[in-house]
Amino acid sequence: MRRLALGAAGLLLAAALLAPYAVMLLTALKPAAELRVSPPRLLPQQWRPQNFWMVLRDPEFQSWLTVSLVVAVASTLLVLVAAVPAAYHTARHRFPGRAAFLFLVLVTQMFAPTALVVGLYREFFELGLINTYTALVAVNAAFNLAFAIWILRAFFASIPREIEEAAAVDGCGPAGTLFRIILPVAAPGIVTAAIFAFIAAWNEYIVALTLMTDASMRPLTVGITSYVTAYVQHWDLLFAASTIAIVPVVILFASIEPYLVGGLTAGSAAGGGGCPVPANASQEPNQPGSGTSHARKRVSASWSEPHPPAAPPGSGRQRPTRASS
Repeated sequence: MRRLALGAAGLLLAAALLAPYAVMLLTALKPAAELRVSPPRLLPQQWRPQNFWMVLRDPEFQSWLTVSLVVAVASTLLVLVAAVPAAYHTARHRFPGRAAFLFLVLVTQMFAPTALVVGLYREFFELGLINTYTALVAVNAAFNLAFAIWILRAFFASIPREIEEAAAVDGCGPAGTLFRIILPVAAPGIVTAAIFAFIAAWNEYIVALTLMTDASMRPLTVGITSYVTAYVQHWDLLFAASTIAIVPVVILFASIEPYLVGGLTAGSAAGGGGCPVPANASQEPNQPGSGTSHARKRVSASWSEPHPPAAPPGSGRQRPTRASS
């Protein structure tokens, strides 16, 4: 009974969350005349899928979509390139100013883009970067970098150090340990940071509205507002464009879903992908460096093998005591 109640509650919650998207899709399939009917109807009387085709054929929409994809992908890659080494170093090393650095990274999340937009416009105007990809990519990467560092730092800190020690025994240097051992293990954290950075850049509006004054350089969030202005009202095209705008995010979630549900240390034990054996390493079975996964097998075995139970008191031989004279 409890399981049924939880299932019903989950279905109700899913229905409540998906209801706005269903209304948006149904509205996008209505002709323009039905949008002014009173009282409004949920289902269209005349289905019009041509609205999506009209939006996709619009050259301006294609330009907005291209700008959004370029900015979101480039800023996400920039965030990962900067956040991975920073998070790994702060998780594995203690250095003077480490706490202050992490505090300053966290403080940057307190500033809203709206409060900084005037200063950002002035700075990029002086640099001649208005209406350029560079300005929008740099701003989105800067706003999302702090959150990515904190997420990845938590993942790196939870990875056992024995994995890195085993990789060093196998002949890995610091860079090889990071790229060949740690990053595959931390794939769920990297995917989480990438999703956050991509969605934040994809949905960003106020900075793009300020920095991209050229109509051909507007991203999707800014461009689709031109369907409804003081002079024209194409609500059907606006809802169709909004529906298309969520498709890349859905595809992103569907493609990386296996990484989200995978275990944190899945694949970190014995297996391929190890580090190359040094040329001067012995190939004896019991020597360090005798195989790419020898040390990792040893670490995995130390985790998986049960420890022998402790002997009960009085069951073993006790140390003899010397009689007093």
